[in-house]
Parts: sequence; C-alpha cells; structure tokens
Amino acid sequence: MDIFQEKEIRSTVSLNHEVITVIESAFNQLMTQSVHMPPIMRVDVPENNGEVDVKSAYIPGYDTFAIKVSSGFFDNWKQGLPSASGLMMLISSQTGVPETILQDNGYLTDVRTAAAGAVASNYLAREATQIAGIIGSGAQARYQTKALALVRNLQEVIVYGRTPEKVQQFKKDMEHELKIPVKMAESAETVVRNSDTVVTTTPAESPVIRSDWLHPGLHITAMGSDAEQKQELDSDVLEQADKVVCDVKSQSLRLGELRSCPSDQVINNVYELGQLTTGKVKVREREDAVTVCDLTGTGVQDTAIARYAYDKLKQPTYSK
Repeated sequence: MDIFQEKEIRSTVSLNHEVITVIESAFNQLMTQSVHMPPIMRVDVPENNGEVDVKSAYIPGYDTFAIKVSSGFFDNWKQGLPSASGLMMLISSQTGVPETILQDNGYLTDVRTAAAGAVASNYLAREATQIAGIIGSGAQARYQTKALALVRNLQEVIVYGRTPEKVQQFKKDMEHELKIPVKMAESAETVVRNSDTVVTTTPAESPVIRSDWLHPGLHITAMGSDAEQKQELDSDVLEQADKVVCDVKSQSLRLGELRSCPSDQVINNVYELGQLTTGKVKVREREDAVTVCDLTGTGVQDTAIARYAYDKLKQPTYSK
C-alpha cells in the first residue's frame, strides 16, 4: 500500500487552475454519469464541539474511488490546533482492496472545497467582481479567498470574524499572499452591503446573513452548512434571491441551506452546480441578479481530488 504524509501531499498538490478544472469535471460527472454517491455519514461529538464525516463516491470507469474521513472540531483553536483533520483512502474498483492512504490531515478537503467555491463563483459571480467579502477567518476562509482570486480580478477583500486576533492574522496573511488590501469589518452586515461577492465559511447554527442586506448584482457562496443543525443564511435570503444553486439538491435539503427554506417555489426551482458546468443552464442572465450557491461538500469531489493527488504523487518527477 502507498502511504503519503501531509508534508509530501502539500508539497505536491496546491490550489490552482488545474485543481479547479478537476473539481469542475467532478460536477460534470455528477450530471453525465451514473455516479454512486451514498449519503454522508456523520458522528457528532457535542461535548467537544466536534463532528466526523465520512464521504465517498464511485465514478463509473475509474479504477479507484475514495473514502474520506473528515473531522471538524471547532474549539481546537483554543489549543493552537487546526479545526479540520482527516484522511483519504483510495480503494480498487476491481477488487475492493485498499491501495493508497493519503494522510492529509484535512488539507485535500480544504483544497477541493475551495476549488468548488471557485467553480461556483466563476459561473455565478459577475465578471466585474472586484470586492470580495469573507465571513469567517479560519483556514477555509483563507482558501476560499485565494480560490476566488484565481477566477476574479479582486482589488479588495473585506472580512468579518468573531475573534479579532484571528481576523487580524487573516488580514496579515492574505495581504502578504495576494498583494491586495484587506479591510476588517465590524459586522457581517458591513461585509455583505459593501461586497460584490460574499463567501461564508462558518459553522454557524443561526443565520449570519439577513435578506435586507442584499443588493443588486450580489453573489453569495455559502459553504458552512453541512449538518442538520447548521445555517448561515436566513431563509428569506433564498426567497429573495433571483436564482439559487446547490451542489446536490438532496444533500442541501438534508444538511444545507435548503433545509431551512419553507418556500416550495425556491426548492422546486433550485439548480445543481453540475447543470451550470455542463452548460445545461445559465443562471446569471442579468448583471443586477442576486444569486446564491449552497455548497455542502460531496463525495465525488473527494474521489476527484484523491485520484488527482495520487497521480501527482506517483509522477516520475516526484521524489520523497
């Protein structure tokens, strides 16, 4: 069995246009192939503000598929530890034998989640987007910001988070990496009202965005709700948006923002991201349209990024 550690994975796989294309292709396959993707299994550890998810998907024709174990323990920052961890395992589609362990400690999940955010923004955010709003200041907030910068010409970032020290570090890190100014906002409302595109990256259990903050041309990517108790958007946000998109409708109804939406009209007219990537529908038809994309995270993304990482790690040019 091949076993790869986090350090070598990080040195070989990075968030770039190639990875975004890999994840976009995964959404295409959800639309065009009979992908076998079971519902997410989750174990909650409430006394430690933690959860562990198990995700998987088999894509017909592929010789391997991934099973991913991903944890999020959201008080870890108090101990100086990242909130996310986990690993991925590649299993032979011919024999069922485990062939590869990717001990990435959640890194590949961060990368594929950010890439999905980039795909969503590329199809939904206005081409003229210059100001990105980020709600949250953890690792995924950083990845989402960098991913958005790959598909839009950002001139400024506005960030809001509950912990001033973490927001200050976010500002320092992003200004250093992206070479664009980062402003710290006093509220989530300030972020939404002053941004072209907003990404929410929180484990919130009550809405952090209200509908009366929306403005013409705004796009929101909400990627924090991936469990029954989570919610980042007030249900009125979905009702007032011109178009609503999600990664997988059945999953969003169970774990994402659609779960809290009482409107049958919204639910009946929601699109899946794969419909956009395959060209079946075009959602942003007007510059002043308000659009929302709910990302809950899918097993097909994990199989796609795990196979990509393995191929990169096994290239002859790679050496440990």
